[in-house]
Amino acid sequence: VLLHAGGPKGKALLDAARKAGAREVGCAKTTKPAERLTFVRSEFRALGRSATPEACQALVDSIGSDLRELASAVSQLTADVEGTIDDAVVARYYTGRAEASSFTVADRAVEGRAADALEALRWSLSTGVAPVLITSALAQGVRAIGKLSSARGGRPADLARELGMPPWKIDRVRQQMRGWTPDAVATALRAVAEADEGVKGGGADPEYALEKAVVTIARAARAGR
Repeated sequence: VLLHAGGPKGKALLDAARKAGAREVGCAKTTKPAERLTFVRSEFRALGRSATPEACQALVDSIGSDLRELASAVSQLTADVEGTIDDAVVARYYTGRAEASSFTVADRAVEGRAADALEALRWSLSTGVAPVLITSALAQGVRAIGKLSSARGGRPADLARELGMPPWKIDRVRQQMRGWTPDAVATALRAVAEADEGVKGGGADPEYALEKAVVTIARAARAGR
């Protein structure tokens, strides 16, 4: 079995395999979180096992976007665990495996999970994620909460059109909004602006600027709880 991820690299080998009569199966890359969730659910169903929605989400959050690793994780869980697989089981097996992502940092921060956000931040920085991408993700996360909290009520599809967000993100931001107040949003936006300045040459230590912003945002998220 040959796997080609696209692009010019390895094209000569790919052409040779085609000429030799190899069967080619096109697999479109999954780019949306909802698609990866659907994939995980279908893998559990194919193995005849039941997993809670929280478990499926936790697995995607922990493993990342590699479908082979997700399929392997589902297979491992179904082999090792009896009964319904829940998020506690996933946490026991896969906590700490999360793909380095600026959006993981932002999600944990706006949810008020300071320790998890700092852990994700340090992991992201250690694996080469640019600080400017992290400040951008933090800004998007806080702004999404501000937009949705001031929007009129309605169905996710209607709000998605009004706010320029995909419907799945409306659902996620609604879950993240608990505890946020208008003053907290303002505090968080100031923290993001200060961090942005810090990582673009305005401060001596970009990593400290990001850590300070993450802690401030997480505290702001818990202000109204």
